[in-house]
Amino acid sequence: MASALALAAGLSACTDAADWHASGSSTASTSTQGYDTSGIQKDDTIAAMLSSDDLSDGSLDIGASTDYAPAEFLSSSGKAIGYDVDLTTAIGKVLGVPSTTHTAEFDSIIAAMGSKYDLGVSSFTITTEREQSVDMISYINVGSSFDVQAGNPKGIDTSDHLKLCGLSVGVQVGTSQEDTMKQDAEKCSAAGEATLQVRSYNTQSEASTALAGGTIDAMYADSTVAGYAAEQTGGQLETVGEVEDALPQGILVSKDDPTLTKAVQAAVQKLMDDGTWQKILGAWGIEDGALDKAEINPNVEE
Repeated sequence: MASALALAAGLSACTDAADWHASGSSTASTSTQGYDTSGIQKDDTIAAMLSSDDLSDGSLDIGASTDYAPAEFLSSSGKAIGYDVDLTTAIGKVLGVPSTTHTAEFDSIIAAMGSKYDLGVSSFTITTEREQSVDMISYINVGSSFDVQAGNPKGIDTSDHLKLCGLSVGVQVGTSQEDTMKQDAEKCSAAGEATLQVRSYNTQSEASTALAGGTIDAMYADSTVAGYAAEQTGGQLETVGEVEDALPQGILVSKDDPTLTKAVQAAVQKLMDDGTWQKILGAWGIEDGALDKAEINPNVEE
């Protein structure tokens, strides 16, 4: 979930996973059980990297915007689930501490690092701007994709964004997809084309539901999210076009916690090396995207 840090107006939040079954859709084909992390053992060498000041309460507290399936979202019982949640649970196992994912507004997480949360794991695309505020540990590569109603009844062509002029596209507030669509709207205007309407929603499920109900013409989101939404709406939506602008996402850690950053990096690298991270993604139907190197503040082009 790439994001400018600015807030924007939107609709009220709805964060239950059932919202992905828009307009009474049928049973989803993708599992929401996730990966069984119970067999992951503590790594004493990595755990010893933590200083006495790290995790003073003995647990790993994670901030996440839990309405971004399949990365982080809430089950029907209100439990945080998703591949990011499984990853942070696995990190806690390696470090030998329990982990808890706390629901937070996406744009509030960075400011709360080191005070309210130990980690921020919420599909944060790595940017140089963010790396100036927090340390970021890379773990997955994710692009952007469009969803439309099943069968693409309006014949929407996403190969050139100027072909979206005259349409309405739903995005989540604060994401780079919102930024891109707003830039595209300006391009439509400058080219004398019909207005591109950008509809911003507080939660991704609201955008998905709006698309399934015909309120908007298309939805633009992280590629993993767009694909999962298409499956979870029981065939009401489908993904069209190519994955665009794939970029690494990162785990946030306060710059005041360098030992925690290094310990978490080592834990993620271990999970990459032993295949656990790939298995976590596989459990959520994500076949591609897993990185094989956990880097702290990697250089990125924007």
